[in-house]
Amino acid sequence: MFFTSCSEYQNVLKGDDSAAKLKMAESLYQVGTKGKYKKALRLMEQIVPLYRGKPQAEKLMYMYSNTFYELEDYFVAGYQFERFESSYPKSDSVERAAYKSAKSYYELSPRFSLDQTDTRKALEKLQAYVNKYPNSQFRQESNALVKELREKLERKDIETADQYLLIGKQIGSFKPAIDAYDNFVSDHPGSIYREHAFYGRFEAAYNRAINSIPSVVEERLITAKGYYNQYLKYYKEGEMKADADELLATVEKLLSTYETTTTEN
Repeated sequence: MFFTSCSEYQNVLKGDDSAAKLKMAESLYQVGTKGKYKKALRLMEQIVPLYRGKPQAEKLMYMYSNTFYELEDYFVAGYQFERFESSYPKSDSVERAAYKSAKSYYELSPRFSLDQTDTRKALEKLQAYVNKYPNSQFRQESNALVKELREKLERKDIETADQYLLIGKQIGSFKPAIDAYDNFVSDHPGSIYREHAFYGRFEAAYNRAINSIPSVVEERLITAKGYYNQYLKYYKEGEMKADADELLATVEKLLSTYETTTTEN
């Protein structure tokens, strides 16, 4: 165990000996506690510019990047690991750096109810990592993180579509909800929420029809019925099948009134 007194640390920190700073930074870094990482970082911040282009730079820059990671400053860690990867593409540590860069962006991903820009960026970084290092020791964990991020985006998108439907019921405008569910079906083909999206699109289309001006109601009811048929194509025994069938019965009852009117005319 390496111990360093406050006076020794302060003397090295305030001094001009870059080699002594590097040696002490390495020792503090190897202890691996939060307090030691903070001290090591202060030393490394002073000497990183001085070691650019020198043999020690590769090791120093990896430690520097990873110190931000260990201190949970993931925004800076992600950036610094990216720099390491581009600066030392042949390094023995480049694969680990690439993984930790992607993992840093994963750590920045917020809960699903917030803006998901960082989640999309993290997903992009992790997928790029898996593609670049298909045999990586971190492949299994990376795939698990990708799955988690995708499910977060799916939940965000389906809840956004549900919000559009709820708002539509308040103001009588359902096209945004239909489009949102439609986009969900296209963007998330393997989602656990896919049946929900198919049913939601059918429900939104039905509500759009019955809230339309008389001249387009029939046409929009037929469109709604088409969405039911698309639901049925994939979910003949779906969890929402009973609700879909009940809503279809209402649609067909309304459509039958147009058939009666046509016959009478």
